[in-house]
Amino acid sequence: MTQTDAAASADVLKRVNRQASAQRGPIKRFINVPVLIAVVLLIIYGAIVIWSASLTMPEASFPRHLLGIGLGAVLGVVCWRQDFRGLANITTPLLVLDVLVIFSPYIPGLSYNAMGMTGWIRFPFINLTFQPVELAKIITVFVIAAYGAQYNGKIDSVRDYVKLCGMLAIPFGAIILADDLGSGLVVFFSGAVIIMMSGPKKEWVLSTIAIIIGMVAVLLAADSVVDSLLGQDVLLRQYQINRLLVFIDPTADTTGSGYNLMQSLIAVGSGGFFGKGIGAASQAGEGFLPEAHTDFVFALLCEEFGFIGALILLSLFALLIFSTIRIAFRASSLYLKLVAVGIVGIWMFQLLENVGMCIGLMPITGIPLPFISFGSSSMLMQMANVGIVQSIWRLRNKAA
Repeated sequence: MTQTDAAASADVLKRVNRQASAQRGPIKRFINVPVLIAVVLLIIYGAIVIWSASLTMPEASFPRHLLGIGLGAVLGVVCWRQDFRGLANITTPLLVLDVLVIFSPYIPGLSYNAMGMTGWIRFPFINLTFQPVELAKIITVFVIAAYGAQYNGKIDSVRDYVKLCGMLAIPFGAIILADDLGSGLVVFFSGAVIIMMSGPKKEWVLSTIAIIIGMVAVLLAADSVVDSLLGQDVLLRQYQINRLLVFIDPTADTTGSGYNLMQSLIAVGSGGFFGKGIGAASQAGEGFLPEAHTDFVFALLCEEFGFIGALILLSLFALLIFSTIRIAFRASSLYLKLVAVGIVGIWMFQLLENVGMCIGLMPITGIPLPFISFGSSSMLMQMANVGIVQSIWRLRNKAA
């Protein structure tokens, strides 16, 4: 084949590719279909589980769950239409806003107690409640991604690396001070993923992990001594210590701190391979499994749909996460790439923690299962995350 023939063949191939691209239509150009399919199926799956729970649990209000989905869909579309690249230039205001959102439940007139927790706000006049830390998770992703993008994919000095870690420590520390360890861990994990993708040296990351492990060991060792000297819980709350002890030995207190875990394990195991069927979950239906529609929704799902149901759930999350990673690789700027990676971090940690605690592989924390657990605050922000991911896909061919 001559060079002229080769060039002609290349031109023909380019025309064919352009025609194939045009035939895909506007949907695939502006919406990532695998992400959309995964999210829609997860929402439908979650709606079935919550509807089933509502048959025997009055607190699992199915109409309220549908309202959360509807509002979340609207918010997701709004986020999809936005261009978030401009947020990379307002890091300091975003960081201040992040801290204000975290401590907003302590503002007089807004604070609202839900099941003894103070991490909620009630909007005046409209009588709606919201958990601000869910919004703080997203803001933190934007903040850390903005700081990380400043190094153009390579952090050259230890000073810059420590500075970036310090930026993450601010919202993480604020959430810990607000007494929400579970959400703090979500923020820490997603922020850490962004930092690792920002280009630090491997030995710095390994040293940081070693330091964190050492600090946790010292904290656990010093907790009882400090509490005895001051006469009150200072470093760790007693319920947090109890959860760690139960995680180490689930049979240590089966009627007290270990009760939830034991009932969750019974629910998961009793589901077998195919499950008991919709509405036939005896552990949740007869009140043995606490918070079956929120924190332990995975145990409820396993009891009703069995191993097959759990496998379907994990497969849908795998499709969502890997499709989002693919979007990150095709993002139009490093900043948007890091934002997508941070959202993947949120989904991965909440999935691993929620599933892990239900089967005894992770300590028990109040972290919802994205798109599945009952709760409008979580649903709204998860749908916002989807909208942000779709926005990144929509802008993939535009210059940064």
